[in-house]
Amino acid sequence: MIEDTIRALQDEFDRAELHADRETLQRLLADDFVSIGPKGFLLDKQAWIDRHDLFEYQELQTSELDIRVYDGTAIVRDVQRNKARYKDERVELAVRVSQVWVKQQDDWRLAAIQFSPLAEGGES
Repeated sequence: MIEDTIRALQDEFDRAELHADRETLQRLLADDFVSIGPKGFLLDKQAWIDRHDLFEYQELQTSELDIRVYDGTAIVRDVQRNKARYKDERVELAVRVSQVWVKQQDDWRLAAIQFSPLAEGGES
């Protein structure tokens, strides 16, 4: 089932993020990947991977996973709570995340990710 494949890829991506696994990120991200951060900034594939030079997760938890599959595309939505360090600053975020996976040459790649702050009250 495609949903199971996407769930496994999403789990692999989350683990790669938590552990700054650049090799896995290089493989999972589409060449034209773009991230939109919670404050509107953009990162391309290499900038996303390179941010691990200054950014380190201590904790990354996801919940409310929702996967929608379309012809050659899967949209994953979830809630992410993380604790990290950026340079010498502590960062703690609670965000809703949308991720777009696309099938390219028989492999699924993450093409886009967007973070939005959670509404007051935390959920939904």
